Order: sequence, then structure tokens, then C-alpha cells
Amino acid sequence: MKTKETKQKDLVALTESLQNAKSAMVVSFSKLTVNKDIEFRNNLRAAGAKYQVVKNTLARIAAKDTQFEQAADHFKGVTAIAWTENDPVILSKAIAKFMKDNAEIYTFKTGVVDGRLVDLKTVQSIASLPSKEELISKMLWVLNAQAQRIVTVINAVPRDLAIVIKQIGDKASKGAVEEAKAEAPAEAAVEEAPAAEATAEETAPTAAESTAAVEEAPAAEEAPAAEASADAAPTEEAAPAEAATEEAPAAETEEKAE
Repeated sequence: MKTKETKQKDLVALTESLQNAKSAMVVSFSKLTVNKDIEFRNNLRAAGAKYQVVKNTLARIAAKDTQFEQAADHFKGVTAIAWTENDPVILSKAIAKFMKDNAEIYTFKTGVVDGRLVDLKTVQSIASLPSKEELISKMLWVLNAQAQRIVTVINAVPRDLAIVIKQIGDKASKGAVEEAKAEAPAEAAVEEAPAAEATAEETAPTAAESTAAVEEAPAAEEAPAAEASADAAPTEEAAPAEAATEEAPAAETEEKAE
């Protein structure tokens, strides 16, 4: 049997625990075995909760001036309290599952979550919600996804701008090449025209050359005639010479005859 001092220490400890707790569940049990009690305590410990079988009078005194005072009417019969300073969803999951799996042993009395009195149905609804850690994880994923989208959009602006500038540059270069190709034949034609004119000027005889050629043509035709006259002249001169030769013997003959 606990002494008065021990009971006072238990009261102080329970009072401090309920004052710091965020949520608490009040349950009852019957035909409880040691193994089931240990299993229940281990599940609650894994959920970050504390568990204690209490005297109803002690529980009423400890819950006074706290948010759990509204549950004092349920402190009857066999009473055990499970409370937590952490996420109430985890505790609700552990209580709801164990109550369902061991309905022949444990009975749910009432609960207080964030200052509100709840029944087993509400606890089961809370248990179906994601835990605080899961919510934080999902929120971080959403924030990270949004941040990645923002970064993608921000990066897309200069990237798209660079693509547009490159396309404009390629188009301008292509246009310049086409213009150069279009202008090249025209420039070649312009350059070939003076060349053709120069060739024509070089090929065509000047007026003086034409006149000289016309004047030289008769002269060339007269040249053979002059040459022929020159050839004929010596023949005539040669004939008198021969005649003189022939006359010379005749004269000699006449002199001898005399």
C-alpha cells in the first residue's frame, strides 16, 4: 500500500504531465493480461506517449485547472490515461488500432485533443489523417516542387531568349548569304561589261589603222608591177649590149676587108 508521501509525489508528477500534455485518451480495461498490458504500453511508447493506470480521485485532482478537467466525469471504474506532448494524430492512430484489435479487453472512455473533448469515432477520424511528420514531408515536397517549377520557369526565360536570339541571328545570316548570292551575278555582269567593252575596243581597228590598211592595199598591189618593170628594164638594156657586141665583129670584119 502506497504511503501518503508516495501518493503526493504521484499526484505532483501526474499534474505536471497533464499540464504539459497536448492531448490525452482515457480508457478502461477488463480481463487484462500481463502480455496485453505490456503490448499496449509498448505501442504507446512507440507513439511518443506516456501511459498510467490512475486512481479516479487522483486523476480528478491532477486534471483540475487543465484542459483535461472536462474529462473528469469519465474518471469512474478502472481508469487509465495515455497522454502525449507531441503529435496527437500518432497517439490517435495507436489508440484507435489497439481498441479495434482488442475490443474484448479495452474500452475507450473519452479523449481530449487540442482542448476539445472527443469520442472514439472522432479519434478514429483523426487517426485516418496523416501525421505531423507526414504532413511536413508532403508540404516540403509541394514547396520543393513549386520551387523547382519556379526555377524552371526562371531558367526558361534566358534559355528561350537565347534560342530566339540565335534563330534571329541564323535568319539574318541566311538572308545575308542569299542577298550576297543574288548580288554576285549582277556585280559579275557589271564587271564583265567593261571587260567586254575593253576587248571590243582592243579588237576593233582604229579609223587610222583602217585608212592605213586601205591605202597600203593598192600599194601592195602596185608593188608587183613595179618589180615587173624593174625586171623588164634590164632586159631592154641587155639587148643593146648584145647588139653592140654583135656589131663589133662586123666592124672588125669590114676593117679587114679594106
